[in-house]
Amino acid sequence: MTPKPTTTAAIAPRASKTPVTLTIDIGGSGLKAMLLDAAGKPISERQRVPTPVVPTPALVIEGLDQLHKLLPDFDRVSIGYPGVVKHGITYTAANLHPDWMGFAFQAELEKLWKRPVRVGNDADVQGYGAIHGDGVEMVITLGTGMGAALFTNGHLCPGLELGHHPWLKRTYEDYLGRRGLDKYGKKMWNKLLKEAIAQTEATFNWDHLYLGGGNTKKIEFTLGPNIEIVPNENGLLGGVFLWKDQA
Repeated sequence: MTPKPTTTAAIAPRASKTPVTLTIDIGGSGLKAMLLDAAGKPISERQRVPTPVVPTPALVIEGLDQLHKLLPDFDRVSIGYPGVVKHGITYTAANLHPDWMGFAFQAELEKLWKRPVRVGNDADVQGYGAIHGDGVEMVITLGTGMGAALFTNGHLCPGLELGHHPWLKRTYEDYLGRRGLDKYGKKMWNKLLKEAIAQTEATFNWDHLYLGGGNTKKIEFTLGPNIEIVPNENGLLGGVFLWKDQA
């Protein structure tokens, strides 16, 4: 049976200027979508359906098509994907399915929806929705996996896959993703996260750190003055920036 979509609270109507962007965030547990105006402001409710239990490209696209049909018309599409993306092709899928490796995701959706599509790493997209554009800013997302993005004066440093970088005896994601949270428990997860934050500060010398993703609500220690938790909606709000060269 197809799961029933859920929505957030209604957003007050506002004047919309084209182009309208359908922005999508693909997560390990949920697929989310929203419409943005040309300035990146929401002009629809957020729609959500669960990520398929077996998240193959075909089944995820089926879920995205369900979201697409719940929203009014749009001019273009931005997608945050949890892995490496180059020229619209997905190259890794640590928390999805092996069939995503080498999958022409952008081309498939353009063929299906007859609209231009751009696909970016989900942490990069969330970062665009969070950063202030001043100095070195880092974004870490804590969900099914662990994503990361780095910006200097508002410019993305592409290709950062910090979650899969060796740390301690495994990788950052092994400790700080959902697997690590389930294996070590919330108290140890918090201790490891605090250590990881200190490690990233020493490595990247960031001026500001943004923490996103559903597991930020499990943080129990006091964050430093230059660290803030950002809402999950930033994973959608940053979508318009994938088109900034055509603004």
